[in-house]
Amino acid sequence: MGQAAKVLQLFKTLHRTRQQVFKNDTRALEAARIKINEEFKSNKSETSPKKIEELIKIGSDVELLLRTSVVQGIHTDHNTLKRDRA
Repeated sequence: MGQAAKVLQLFKTLHRTRQQVFKNDTRALEAARIKINEEFKSNKSETSPKKIEELIKIGSDVELLLRTSVVQGIHTDHNTLKRDRA
């Protein structure tokens, strides 16, 4: 798979993961959408294959971290959170 295809696949995967992880949290969904888009846009003109591979690796690591380490909580009362089983 070419680098452009890998970048596009990563972009789509990050957005799918964002939608799953932050499913019921509109503020987090929007913040994550903006951050993903900003990061990709800021590196849009990168031409070095080595640097692009590094960025793909970082993006893949972020996706894994989101998928495995983010826990969403739901306020059940003033001082109590319940884990969202999304």
